[in-house]
Amino acid sequence: MEEEEEAIGLLDKVLEDEDVFLLEECELGTPTSPGSGSPFLVAVKVGREGLTIGPGPMKPLKATATTSQPVLTIQQIETIFYKIQDIYEIHKEFYDNLCPKVQQWDSQVTMGHLFQKLASQLGVYKAFVDNYKVALETAEKCSQSNNQFQKISELVSGVLECPCPSSCSSFSLSPPTALLYKPIDRVTRSTLVLHDLLKHTPVDHPDYPLLQDALRISQNFLSSINEDIDPRRTAVTTPKGETRQLVKDGFLVEVSESSRKLRHVFLFTDVLLCAKLKNTSAGPQVHPFPDHELEDMKMKISALKSEIQKEKANKGQSRAIERLKKKMFENEFLLLLNSPTIPFRIHNRNGKSYLFLLSSDYERSEWREAIQKLQKKDLQAFVLSSVELQVLTGSCFKLRTVHNIPVTSNKDDDESPGLYGFLHVIVHSAKGFKQSANLYCTLEVDSFGYFVSKAKTRVFRDTAEPKWDEEFEIELEGSQSLRILCYEKCYDKTKVNKDNNEIVDKIMGKGQIQLDPQTVETKNWHTDVIEMNGIKVEFSMKFTSRDMSLKRTPSKKQTGVFGVKISVVTKRERSKVPYIVRQCVEEVEKRGIEEVGIYRISGVATDIQALKAVFDANNKDILLMLSDMDINAIAGTLKLYFRELPEPLLTDRLYPAFMEGIALSDPAAKENCMMHLLRSLPDPNLITFLFLLEHLKRVAEKEPINKMSLHNLATVFGPTLLRPSEVESKAHLTSAADIWSHDVMAQVQVLLYYLQHPPISFAELKRNTLYFSTDV
Repeated sequence: MEEEEEAIGLLDKVLEDEDVFLLEECELGTPTSPGSGSPFLVAVKVGREGLTIGPGPMKPLKATATTSQPVLTIQQIETIFYKIQDIYEIHKEFYDNLCPKVQQWDSQVTMGHLFQKLASQLGVYKAFVDNYKVALETAEKCSQSNNQFQKISELVSGVLECPCPSSCSSFSLSPPTALLYKPIDRVTRSTLVLHDLLKHTPVDHPDYPLLQDALRISQNFLSSINEDIDPRRTAVTTPKGETRQLVKDGFLVEVSESSRKLRHVFLFTDVLLCAKLKNTSAGPQVHPFPDHELEDMKMKISALKSEIQKEKANKGQSRAIERLKKKMFENEFLLLLNSPTIPFRIHNRNGKSYLFLLSSDYERSEWREAIQKLQKKDLQAFVLSSVELQVLTGSCFKLRTVHNIPVTSNKDDDESPGLYGFLHVIVHSAKGFKQSANLYCTLEVDSFGYFVSKAKTRVFRDTAEPKWDEEFEIELEGSQSLRILCYEKCYDKTKVNKDNNEIVDKIMGKGQIQLDPQTVETKNWHTDVIEMNGIKVEFSMKFTSRDMSLKRTPSKKQTGVFGVKISVVTKRERSKVPYIVRQCVEEVEKRGIEEVGIYRISGVATDIQALKAVFDANNKDILLMLSDMDINAIAGTLKLYFRELPEPLLTDRLYPAFMEGIALSDPAAKENCMMHLLRSLPDPNLITFLFLLEHLKRVAEKEPINKMSLHNLATVFGPTLLRPSEVESKAHLTSAADIWSHDVMAQVQVLLYYLQHPPISFAELKRNTLYFSTDV
């Protein structure tokens, strides 16, 4: 509540006019889109604009410098127009060579080398940028002291074209800025053109690798510029004459009139700009998607990724690949739109508020901190015209480099696909707190374009040096980053957040690290320290790839229950269902059935290992230990038991038949086949499976509270109950992507089929055995 109130002050200064907030006409993104016109014409336009702006007034100014009444001195001219002549020559050569090729265009013409050469000359722009600040200061001083120069610069600014692809035909910058604004903007526009050219160039065309190389050089150049210059770079001057700078930008989901819309939000030092994204294929969603549909989207995305890789490996047609990429983008966009659930409200004093949704508390904290920092400044109320808004969006080239929606279909092929498998993380301890508090940490990883919370340590009470030493196993789905957030637990029930009616815990620190495959993919633990606001959190991690983690190895153990055949365990115990399964299920139903994310949220690995040891030893203290143990650890122990069986609960022998049965399209044939397969299971496997099935259905009945639908539970348990052992899996699983997108999808569908089926009776199944053959 307090944090929300503090985030109000800035925006009442700037949200006086609706247009300031919702930028209706200025479309962000690539200047052309498939079907909207030839990107080659845009390239020519770039060349022409280079010519048009060219050296401009530089030659006349130089001519007057040697007269008795110079407008500027030679030194001033060389400072203000530093490298402009060279930039002009580069564009002129590019245009002169490109123009005849476009005029005599056919599919055999090559021009990639021209773009590659243009990109290789970007060092000239680097020199221009390094001199930019001095040039701008010199131009402003000369404009103030020399009326002739001021008139020249006003004349130039009157004929410049608007940088935004909209109906606006011209705009006005402060005169000295106008002289220097355009050249660097050419690089960002050329980079966008290269993106478009690659989209329309077949992979096997000789231009393709040259254009790729030109794009790589351009992107690396822009990245180096962004690193060298303060990322909060000057855009234009504010009404008070101060420099306006970009502080933060990102893609947020806005909720308006019960529909969700993706927005590109830019926070400047004195204005918040919310830009509409045009030409997005998915329309607004009036009702949020249920969890099982979001899981379906993930499955579709993974399957499409795999299909794209197969097409590329088989050198398939670029059109087919583009169609698959388009489908993948549509699903990724819907997932990005419908996944965020964490509310972030922005208010103004006129009573209007704007609700955004974020997928991560980390991001919400970053936005709050950035806004609160700006609120301390004395900001003056003003209204921006639509032309001024277009200047604002166009003049900040940082803004123009962040144009891709964060989905994998927008990534270049050579970008890292991320990690697939299991990340083991131990959160050891933390130091640097100024006073004692109730402290805990959460772990977030990126997945399908957004971050999700995957694990949470227990609260360490009343201490300034918490020592958790808790281990977690986190499943990664193409993840590239790990975030750690440290919170102070709030037990004051009066501090309730009005947006979600939950008590808000205070973030004490947050940090992020990249998951470098070379560092992480080792058998040994890698220990590191992450610093956050003066707080240091020590943690260790190691990674197991999915193809390694999915291996089942036959156990030589004669005692215990983990890694031992289920038939051996039930015979030894003289039970129909293993004791470990019965006890874990009973405990979850007693006190965990309403736990949010039960079976999805990771339990502490050290607790799970302790329970494993107790069950293996058949310790008398099992029941006492279960009653004291965190419920997510008990749920994790049950999952671990099924995962470590030497063969899956539904057996290796029947695995191919389950895969074929679930693919049948005729409902009656599928029903006969799927029931027949159950009858074919050994009795201990069948009875245990039916016992677990009824438990999971009871868990799903509490979905409004625990957020675990039948589909969610099938996603968690499907691979655990069906994944074949190492020998069997070789025929089915070839790579991390194939594992996830093909077999895992089918495994989930098999379990979901039985979960959605009316109650299945063991006795009824066995009675029907007389009428069916047991050969599969």
